[in-house]
Amino acid sequence: MAKVTVDKDTCIGCGVCESLCPEVFKMADDGKAEAITPETDESCAEDALNYC
Repeated sequence: MAKVTVDKDTCIGCGVCESLCPEVFKMADDGKAEAITPETDESCAEDALNYC
C-alpha cells in the first residue's frame, strides 16, 4: 500500500489527478485536490503523481 497525500501549498488545482485517478483524488471546495483514499494500491495514483 502506498500513502497518498496532496501538498496544498504546491497544488495548482488543475484536476489532472482527479481525471486520472478518481478513486483516490477529488477536487475540494477550495479548488485544490485532496486524497479521498489515504492509502491505496491503485496504479493510477502513481500516474497522477507523474503527470501532476
